Order: sequence, then structure tokens, then C-alpha cells
Amino acid sequence: MSDSLFSKRYFYPAAGGIFCLVMACVPTLLELAGLGGGGIAQLDMLNKIGIYAALALSLNLILGQTGLFHMGHTAFFAMGAYTTAILNTVYHWPVFATMPIAGALAAVFAFVLAKPIIHLRGDYLLIVTIGIVEIVRIALTNNLFGLTGGANGIYGIARPSLFGVVFSSPKRQFYLIWTFTILTMFLFYVLEHSRFGRALNYIRYDDLAASGCGVDVTRYKLMAFTVGAFWAGMVGTLFAANIRTIEPTSFNFYESVILFAIVILGGSGSIAGVVLGAFLLIGLQDVFREFESARMLIFGAAMMVMMIICPQGLLPPRRRFYNARFLVGRFPRGVRRAEPAREEAS
Repeated sequence: MSDSLFSKRYFYPAAGGIFCLVMACVPTLLELAGLGGGGIAQLDMLNKIGIYAALALSLNLILGQTGLFHMGHTAFFAMGAYTTAILNTVYHWPVFATMPIAGALAAVFAFVLAKPIIHLRGDYLLIVTIGIVEIVRIALTNNLFGLTGGANGIYGIARPSLFGVVFSSPKRQFYLIWTFTILTMFLFYVLEHSRFGRALNYIRYDDLAASGCGVDVTRYKLMAFTVGAFWAGMVGTLFAANIRTIEPTSFNFYESVILFAIVILGGSGSIAGVVLGAFLLIGLQDVFREFESARMLIFGAAMMVMMIICPQGLLPPRRRFYNARFLVGRFPRGVRRAEPAREEAS
């Protein structure tokens, strides 16, 4: 019996290539459609979707692939954004030069916070990470070290530039953000199929069995937290450069809920599912802008319905299957099959 389309080896790389081509043509298609301002409003919405997709993919490493209930990812996102804003507005660093610094500081912050709480499981870890988001937001509101600007935040962040090209227009920002997002998808796809990704997958399904098989569970959980936070910090750089003004209300608990929902709704552990979840949740926010007062009610009801209909998400991760027919009777190179003993003729 032939394998299904989704189990074929080259389906996902081919689908990724088609997705890249489609996204590359989007600005041109919007201009040809004759939308107002060349589709600036639509490009701004797609830029926001791209930022949240990259951010949700970094959360998916912790929540989806490792199975840790984590709702404090907005704190790492905020640290990256504020690091870029401070270095750019106060010390006049170029935006791209601040990106690795933002990621590194977010990673160190995540490691220090995760070290004493990494042994917690389920709801207990969830509650602690929610508290981290609120602590960071309050610290930013209180003008931490006199650098964060208090409730007013930081404004006047410069546009990113590379080799003399300034990414000032929505079209250029679109290509910058989605290049970074597609690079994120590729890197996390490679990471998922590496030895590190397989270890996280073992921990997700049964950390006790993984520990019995020689996997250092605590070490891999800390690594997942650190890598996810590092990438969230760099996404914060793109966010700060895109809107040019950041404030503590941009990193509240509601943003943590949205990120958590994107991963769960799209398919926990699925890269394609997370991107689809970002398109649906962030795109529908713009559609239902007129119902802002009842947005959380509509959002909660939709989540309940989806969890009943699709408890594994819209695009759950593909499980790995092994055909025993190709394993039985096979030996490594240089090892011969044992010949049955022959009875000597009497």
C-alpha cells in the first residue's frame, strides 16, 4: 500500500517552497488588486502576523515540542524589544546590531528564571510563568533603572537598515519580517529533526521514560527554555523596529494568552499549525475590531468549540512510524547473519 501524501519525504519541503513563493508575490498581488494605498493596511496586518508567527514558533519549542506549560513568553519578548529600544535610542546602536544582544539577554534572563522552577510540572509551572509576565510588566511600568520610560514607554526607535537599504516602507518591512519568519520555520524544522529535537519529543511524551533511557531531562528543558527565549528576544527587536514605539501595555497578560492559543489552536508541536494559528488569530483580530468590547468572549467561545472539534489542533504534528519489515533481519555493515549449525553426518 502506498504511503499517504503527508507521509512522503519531500512533501513538507515542497510545501515550504510553495509558501515562500506565494508570500514573495503578496505585495505585488495587493498592488494589482487596486487596494487603497497599494494595500498598506493589508501589509501592516501581514507584518503583525509574521512577527507573531515567529514568536509563537519560539514558544512552540517549549510548549509544543517539550510539553512545558509556559505562559511567560511575553516577558522574553519584552526584554528583547526594550533592549533594542534602549540601545538604539540612548546609545545609538544600529537596530540589527542590537538583535543578538537582545536575544542573549533574554536567554540569560530565561535561564536564571527557569533554573529554580524547571522541576515544576503542569499547572504549577503555568502559574509561576504567568507571575513572571506580570512582574516584568510592572517593572517596566515603574521605569526600571530609569531606562524603560515608565508607562509612556520608549519612542523614536530607528528603522532597521542593511547595506544602505532602509526598511521604512511597509513593503520592505514585509520582506524583512517574513524572511526572518521563514528562516525561523526552517531552523526550527531542522532542530525538530535533530538529536536535540528527538530528545525534547521523548520528554514531551514521557519524561520519566526519557530519563530512564539516558536523557538528561533537566538539562534539555533548560536548553529549550533558553533557545526559545533567545529567539523571542530577537523577534522583540523586529517588533520594536516595526512599530517604533513600545510601552508596557504591549506586553501584558493578554498577549501571553494569544501566543498560548496560537500554539494550541494551530497544533501543539506543529510548525505549519503554528503559522496557520497565527494567520487565524491575529488576522481575525483585525476582522472583529468592531466587536472589541466582546472580543475576549468571542475568542473564548471559539477556543471551546475548536477544542471539542479538533482537540489536537487544526494541523497536529505528524507522528513518526517505522515499518518493522525493513528492520527485521537487517544488520549493520560488516556484521554477518549467524548461520545455523549443521549436523555432522554420522
